[in-house]
Amino acid sequence: MTKYYLRAVFLVMISTLLFSCAAGQVQTTQPLFSPYTLEADQYEPKVDNFMVILDKSSSMSKKYNGQKRLTIAKDFLSAMNQTIPDIKLNGALRAFGHMASASGKPSVLFYGPTEYSRKGLQVALNAVERAIGRSPLGAAINAAGGDLKKSQGQIAVIIVSDGEDMDTTPITAAKNMKAKFGDRLCIYTVLVGDDPAGETLMKQVAAASGCGFSVRADGFKTSGDMRDFVKNVFLTEVAKPVDSDGDGVYDDLDRCPDTPRGVKVDAQGCPIDTDGDGVYDYLDKCPGTPKEAQVNAQGCWILGGILFDTNKSDIKPNFYPDLDAVVAVLEKNTALNIKIKGHTDNIGRAAYNMKLSENRAKAVMEYLVKKGIDPKRLSAKGFGLTLPIAGNDTKEGRAKNRRVELQPIQ
Repeated sequence: MTKYYLRAVFLVMISTLLFSCAAGQVQTTQPLFSPYTLEADQYEPKVDNFMVILDKSSSMSKKYNGQKRLTIAKDFLSAMNQTIPDIKLNGALRAFGHMASASGKPSVLFYGPTEYSRKGLQVALNAVERAIGRSPLGAAINAAGGDLKKSQGQIAVIIVSDGEDMDTTPITAAKNMKAKFGDRLCIYTVLVGDDPAGETLMKQVAAASGCGFSVRADGFKTSGDMRDFVKNVFLTEVAKPVDSDGDGVYDDLDRCPDTPRGVKVDAQGCPIDTDGDGVYDYLDKCPGTPKEAQVNAQGCWILGGILFDTNKSDIKPNFYPDLDAVVAVLEKNTALNIKIKGHTDNIGRAAYNMKLSENRAKAVMEYLVKKGIDPKRLSAKGFGLTLPIAGNDTKEGRAKNRRVELQPIQ
């Protein structure tokens, strides 16, 4: 019985071992949270190069909040990797914590420096496996300085560590790196765990660059937290052009910034003036007016009320030059016909004003004919007091209403 019992125990042990190995082969790093999508066209790179320095020393095998610290560190960097938008960067990954007797080096370069790709960095992260060995962060920072010596442009160094089992060497190394690269370099540290001495050290390393900052990995609860980290380290938001009046032309190019909504505009953001009379189409009640014509605020070719005295239809001689200008326009535009439209103020009976307005229109027509304009190109009609363009309650308003309008007819 003992023989069979031992055989059964042995088989169970072998099965368990094989299952554990198989599980280890298919295990994948789970991200902290779903990555946040940052649209590349909304940002431009703040840095040209980044270097990740990852702690894989023996203290990173300890658990924090139920997970190995190295797992937390890799999850953090995987989430960062998934959040960085598709922008042009050079990237690198260096890890420290190897057995000196095995590698002969205090740290190992796993990736780059090379043109950054999300896949390339993730493959390198997956290759960082066991947490073992000493914690030579200072040596890793010095080695990273050598990795970056040929880099051009701005540099971000991101250090992910628990900060344990270290002296002040990393602070000195960070200061030396800053002296080497100057304003091109900023250092950011991410604390894994909650060791007070480690947190103090990580803050001092970040402060050595004068422009970085230190955070704790356990402070990242949502994809929005990682988004903000990536934006602060890697990106500058592209200033979005403003179109205050919503006409489709951005303010810095808009020569008419207060165009009403829905009004058609040209490339400079100004409303269209098809007939070129100086009155925009959306305000022009008399489209098609010749460019040489004098128009009112409504864009109508008009002969003002001062042309006629109250209750009169005869044209005062001092306004002949205004009519001569009309003649000149008609002579230049031989295909142009016009309708002469007479109007009055509201003084008097409607029937009387209707007749008065017809007489005023005919008086203008007769003048133009005498100046050589073919009568076939002209027609005259009175509208009386029915179409005022100003209030009749003032002297000025009544003067504006005593008018003759010229309507082009092509």
